[in-house]
Order: sequence, then C-alpha cells, then structure tokens
Amino acid sequence: MKRLSWFNIVALTLGFAFLYIPMLILIVYSFNASKLVTVWAGFSTRWYGELLRNEAFLDAAWVTLRVGVFSSTIATVLGTMAAFVMVRAGRFYGRTLFSGMIYAPLVMPEVITGLSLLLLFIAVGLERGVITIVLAHATFSMCYVSVVVSSRLATFDESLEQAALDLGCTPWDAFKSVTLPIIAPAVIAGWLLAFTLSLDDLVIASFTAGPSATTLPIKIFSSVRLGVSPEINALSTIIIGIVTVGVISASLISKRAIVRQRQDEQAAVG
Repeated sequence: MKRLSWFNIVALTLGFAFLYIPMLILIVYSFNASKLVTVWAGFSTRWYGELLRNEAFLDAAWVTLRVGVFSSTIATVLGTMAAFVMVRAGRFYGRTLFSGMIYAPLVMPEVITGLSLLLLFIAVGLERGVITIVLAHATFSMCYVSVVVSSRLATFDESLEQAALDLGCTPWDAFKSVTLPIIAPAVIAGWLLAFTLSLDDLVIASFTAGPSATTLPIKIFSSVRLGVSPEINALSTIIIGIVTVGVISASLISKRAIVRQRQDEQAAVG
C-alpha cells in the first residue's frame, strides 16, 4: 500500500476543512441561546423546541417527505423499465431519440424543466399542489435511476436468466427470482438518489408548487431571505444528523453484505 505524501495530506485536510467546518459552525450555533445567529450567548436547546412547535416548518417537512417517497418510487419503476429497454431491447427504430429523451434532463437547466412543466400543468388544467410536485420530481429524477440501473444491467450475466427459463420459469418468474435480486442494489441506489434529489430540489418545486403545498427547501429559502433564524440552524442540524446516520448505516450494511458474500464464496469453494 502506497503511503500518502505530505501534499496529499495537506490537500485532503484543506478540502475536508472547507467542506465540513461550515457545517460544524452551523451545528454549534444551533445550540446558541441568542436570537442573533452570529452572537454566542451560551448553550441552549431552546430553538429545537421552537422548531418542533413551528407548524409551518413541520407541514413543509411532511410535504417534502411525502413528495420524496412517492416521486422516487415512481421514478424507480419508470427508470428501471427504461433501463431494460435501453440495455435489453437491442437496436430498434427510434432508439437514439428514446435514449436522448431519457438523458436530456441530466443536462437540461432546472429553470427550463420547471417552466416547461408549469406550462404543461396549466395547459391540462391540473391544479398545482403535491401531485404536480410529485410528477415533476419523478420526471427529472427517473433519468438518474435509468443510468444507475442500466450500468448494472450492462454487466449482468444473462445466462442466469436463460437457465431459469430452461428450468421452467416464466419470464416474469425469472425476472422476480433471478434478475431483480441481483440488480436490487442498483435499484435501491437509484431510489435513494431520486429521493435525495427530491429532498434537495428548490427550482423545479418552486415552479410546480401551489399555495396548498410548500416543500421544505422552498420554506427555508423564503425564511432565509428575511434573515437566518436559529430555528433554521436547528433544522439544518437535524437534517445533517439524519444524513449522517443514513450514510453510516448504508456503509455498515454494504460491508456486511461483502463479508457474507466472501463467506459464501469460501464455503462454496470448501
């Protein structure tokens, strides 16, 4: 194993410091007793209690959670289907156009996507609310799912499916019993990516949200424009904590899966 040079150590230290020191400052000031976010007045958990009593933030968080779950689920189903078409369908008329339409949201500016979806919803007479946000988020996030799943399908051993079909499975049974368990990590990764993109989106949601539905990024952005409050620091700290727990849990699950796979391979060899 190569040792890290001093240049690499310094570069990594500066990079991590640039990324995480602002987060640490935010976490520290979320426990500030003062209303002024830049003046330290002692340790206090007052703003976490104020946050839990702020119905506007809680309602926005609930809307964001619902939108994220529904839109990522829809995007995962559609993105997986699109990935199967791109990888398994071979060459067909319109394949280039189909692939371009799948990958277009990856490079399309969010302002253009949000505006076009807004005009579409107005044209069909669909009232803006949770449904329009879900449809909008599923539209732009399904391309990310298709990229993740198609990369896994490209390296998939199709002989496993053929063996299942030779043993009497129907195409659906072969997909459910053989293909899906193997590509499940990619499908789950695509769902998590779509969910993360939905939680983080501000631009598209601002075009497609209505008065009855406000997501958490929109609420935070509108609040910050009037001045950063300690409640926003507390909310950001909670989000950072949830993300940290999720990343650590995913890492532990992945390591356990690798260990189990190695144990199964050793048992098979033995």
